Amino acid sequence: MSNCKLTGTIPHDFGELRLLESIHLNSNKLSDLSNNHLEGSLPSEISKQTYLEELILSKNKFSGVIPDGLGVCSGLQYLFMDGNSFHGNIPSSFASLASLLQIDLSRNNFSGPIPAVFSKFPKLYYLNLSYNDFEGRVPSLPKNSVFANASAVFVVGNSRLCGGIKQLHLPKCNENQSMKRIKLTIPIISALVGVVAIMVGVVGLYLTFIKKKEKPLLLDSMMGNVTMKVSYDMLLKATAGFSLETLLGTGSFGSVFKGILDGKTVAVKVLNLQHSGASKSFMAECNTLRNVRHRNLVGIITVCSSIDFQRNDFKALIYEFMPNGSLDQWLHGVDGNMSLAQRVDVAIDVAHALNYLHYECETPIVHCDLKPSNILLDNDMVAHVGDFGLAKFLTEPKHPNQSSTSEIRGTIGYSAPGNNFKEYLFVTCLLDNNK
Repeated sequence: MSNCKLTGTIPHDFGELRLLESIHLNSNKLSDLSNNHLEGSLPSEISKQTYLEELILSKNKFSGVIPDGLGVCSGLQYLFMDGNSFHGNIPSSFASLASLLQIDLSRNNFSGPIPAVFSKFPKLYYLNLSYNDFEGRVPSLPKNSVFANASAVFVVGNSRLCGGIKQLHLPKCNENQSMKRIKLTIPIISALVGVVAIMVGVVGLYLTFIKKKEKPLLLDSMMGNVTMKVSYDMLLKATAGFSLETLLGTGSFGSVFKGILDGKTVAVKVLNLQHSGASKSFMAECNTLRNVRHRNLVGIITVCSSIDFQRNDFKALIYEFMPNGSLDQWLHGVDGNMSLAQRVDVAIDVAHALNYLHYECETPIVHCDLKPSNILLDNDMVAHVGDFGLAKFLTEPKHPNQSSTSEIRGTIGYSAPGNNFKEYLFVTCLLDNNK
């Protein structure tokens, strides 16, 4: 319900929606949510939203402390409370929010120490605590935590912080003298720990070298003439930490972000590898796109198969950016408006793409998930077919009555009724705005 010119307040009954995962009411005239005029403290009823995944309260007039009940929302992934007047310490209940991916508490009046538990969150890759009144030492360990990456953690504007990695440019902390004496009495233990750390480091570097050595060879052979090499760190910076501000949309197997690489605007599709079938979808897109080139297909620039800062597998595809978004937005969006002539042009573009895939490729390819959200429009409103995560190569069957596409593929509402049924009905759906 974003950008709907809604006014007034949110009904209190919303507090009883205990299965609610996400609600978007931003950019209205409500006393509510991001870029609105909410004021007062955060309601304690937040503890009832146990299925909450996103809480975006940016740029309001909230005040008070964060209620302990927020720690009940253990599935929370995105927490944005920047640009308010919250104060006090970060509650200890935050230790239960280990699923967090992004945290932005900047431009508030928070105080006290930075919770050390943030360094133990395995998935956290963006932490913005800038312009508050935090004090004490910034954690710098473990090496794979968010605090070890200067491009992922932001603490500027907290004059009483110290320590952390050198890239944060904070003053050194004054060590307790008694701690110095203790350290001097155990040099042997320190030496043993150092030897063990070196051995573990050498093994880790060896395994990382082997892992990184193998994957580029695989991708080079898969993607043919795709030569641009990108890393996880490059994509993280290109998309502002995969922030919500750069999010273009989400799909079955991942999310797409707008980014800038080498001065060029691109679309970065990040696979959610926790979703069953995501790796298979990645391979399908690579296999499909490595040898196909057509003006009505979304052009792929490169791919990335690496590890993130928590040493989890990371896979992404980088596409040409389509400034006019998807056909779905034009047909069903609030501001969408397409004339009949434009719809016919889009249908013709899609027909050219399908004809190329079905009849002009060396091995015929069926898209299997053709729908308005997978049709993207460039600056000139030329249509491009994208998202080949479910694509299927049609090979000759071994027996006359045997089909090479054995399973039903596609999104509900767009699945073909027969195994080799081609996407002929798309034009009908395109021309009918109610479909």
